[in-house]
Amino acid sequence: MMTKNLLPLSFRPKLAATTLFLVPVAICAQSAPAANTQPAPVKTQQAQPSTPASQPAAALKGAQGTVLGIQNAAPAGEVDRALAYYHLALASVYEDDAISEGRTDEVNQAIEQYKLALNSDPNSAELMNGLADLYFRTGRVHDAEVTARALLKNTPDDIDAHKLLGRIYLRQLGEGESAEASTSPSDEILQQAITEFEKIVSLQPRSVEDHMVLGQLYSVKHDQAKAEEQFKIAQSIEPESEDVVLNLARLYAESGDVQQAVKAIEAVPEDGRTPKMEFTLGALFDQLKQPKDAIAAYQRAVDLEPGDMDTMDALAQALLNNDQLDEALKEYKELADANPDNAEVLVHIAEIERRQHKYEDALATVRKALKIDSNSLEAGYNEGLLLDILGHFDEAVQVYKEMLDSPQISQPANGDTRQISHANGAYTDEEKNNRSIFLERLASVYVEQNKIDDAIAAYQQMIDLGGSIASRGYQGEVDAYRDAHQFDKSLDVARKAVAADPKDRDLKLLLAGELADDGHPDEGLAMAKGLLDGATPDEQRGIWFAMGQMDVRLHRWKDAEDAFDKGAPLATKKEDRTYLFFLRGELAERQKHFDQAEQSFRQALDIDPQNAMTLNYLGYMWADKGIKLPEALTMIRKAVDIEPNNGAYLDSLGWVYFKMGEYELAEDNLRQAVNRDQTDPTVHMHLGDLYEKTNRIRLAAAQWELSLDEFAKSAPADVEPGDPAKVQKKLESARMRLAREEGSEGQVKPE
Repeated sequence: MMTKNLLPLSFRPKLAATTLFLVPVAICAQSAPAANTQPAPVKTQQAQPSTPASQPAAALKGAQGTVLGIQNAAPAGEVDRALAYYHLALASVYEDDAISEGRTDEVNQAIEQYKLALNSDPNSAELMNGLADLYFRTGRVHDAEVTARALLKNTPDDIDAHKLLGRIYLRQLGEGESAEASTSPSDEILQQAITEFEKIVSLQPRSVEDHMVLGQLYSVKHDQAKAEEQFKIAQSIEPESEDVVLNLARLYAESGDVQQAVKAIEAVPEDGRTPKMEFTLGALFDQLKQPKDAIAAYQRAVDLEPGDMDTMDALAQALLNNDQLDEALKEYKELADANPDNAEVLVHIAEIERRQHKYEDALATVRKALKIDSNSLEAGYNEGLLLDILGHFDEAVQVYKEMLDSPQISQPANGDTRQISHANGAYTDEEKNNRSIFLERLASVYVEQNKIDDAIAAYQQMIDLGGSIASRGYQGEVDAYRDAHQFDKSLDVARKAVAADPKDRDLKLLLAGELADDGHPDEGLAMAKGLLDGATPDEQRGIWFAMGQMDVRLHRWKDAEDAFDKGAPLATKKEDRTYLFFLRGELAERQKHFDQAEQSFRQALDIDPQNAMTLNYLGYMWADKGIKLPEALTMIRKAVDIEPNNGAYLDSLGWVYFKMGEYELAEDNLRQAVNRDQTDPTVHMHLGDLYEKTNRIRLAAAQWELSLDEFAKSAPADVEPGDPAKVQKKLESARMRLAREEGSEGQVKPE
């Protein structure tokens, strides 16, 4: 063991391990008691052999009571600092060995030596703090707390004791948060921690760290005003401190004031910001849906810290969110080159390739990701989606089934194996959510294949998962039966859903809508209106909007307008306002008020330029009228980019190409639409028109026949008045033409 130096008592409590140097008795006089205190008697003894400097610990431990003539106890009521000094030195040796050599049995010896030292100097704050600190570091937290509080009875402003108590309560808060049985820190412990740090900052007001801790404690207590006060005090001491600025920004963001969080960081000049500040600023701009500002912040972070993977990934995602596909692809490829085993980056590259309509390339990329991580949920989802987009329905079904049946769908870093399929159906909430996503995708492919029974079976599995997932499952079953024009079954499912969960307002609205469409409009509207009683403002908004939609389908235009007007003041969220403008646009379009419809749709797009539903509706309205075709094409193309397997959007795209005379592109998209929406009469009508225009009359007649069959099965609200008659007239004209051709040529001409 190396030679150790003995330090003054005033420094001892700060050290985890103290070095020791044996000194002559005369030096101990520096720590002699006050003049009115009698010195400890010296016991006469024979001369002891000197202890080598290389073995001080052994010498101290071997003495066990006397060393260099010092006795091991002071008379009652007397203070012997020299003897206390000796026991402290010996405690230090035991403590060193316990920590450095793993000799935990010597912890008790160290504690006993502290107690002996206190016997000799019972009012020593340094010794009390040292003992309390030793208790704390060796896990005897209760003893540490008792010792520190005993010290504070005599010296209430002892900063070290308050700091130790603060550490104790912070540790207990941390243990409480990590405990499985605890959902929030104990209010009592939280208040004790706050009390200690309030005292600490009063005794040590220039400590940035202590003000920060107190501010964080107030944050946990949800006392934003006091938390902000402490962070601002810290900021006044160190205006550009990264921790201070980021904690202040976090405080504002968690309270919902994201703009104020941005201002907190932007208050620091750009040349004074750290990479973390810029990264956080980018994340805040992401929350505010300001992708250009997010990109600029992330780019500055990358410039400050080149090669940081997290920042590069955030920059790439922001570029992707802003539709800067080429720039995003460049960033993701750099990430892939730096880390070829990162499957998530490859999934993002595949997403970009999909949005660039490079579907085969995207499929190859996502399969490369699956080779790296065969259990990747994201990669598996995207493989199924791409197969669906390419029209490989059976392969898509197989992929989704494999994901649902996979025994080990992911392996988190903590080693906890998560499964998406369990024989006993005992799923965690996370697993239920993952499972529902794949079941919903599987069901949608079955609907595209017109395999309604299989779709219903998949939705039933969602219902079995319960909760909000069950509500989505019931909605899926209703939509599937409606797509198949099996309206009696869709109504039965809606009734079953309400019976299963009578308190679910959304399910009751679902039933109300089915009743209105099934020839019971007044009953349906009355049921919906009855839900307003006791509903929250957000629920009331949804009810008024649903009632307005029912009135639109019933051609009760004034009632629909009134319902939307009543729901409008409750539409406070961005997505709610967007939906309201869409509904008003639909109402105007159904009444042939096209200018008013366009105005409402544009208002919706001003709020949300990426709203696929609105983009498609406005683009189709123009295409159907044969106006603004280039702008209509841009809008519909964007909608298809967002939802490439949406049959209605593909039909709109084919129709605008048809109106523009791009018949090859029109046919490609219309045929895809027919494959996905086999029961939609409008899609068959459009494909028939395309075949007629390209002089394939027999194919046109076949599509028009299908169109008329589906019109006959459709709900009245889904049929535009006059469309069936138009199709009937076209079909009759085609049959007459075919009859003339067969009569004149004597045989059927191939197409």
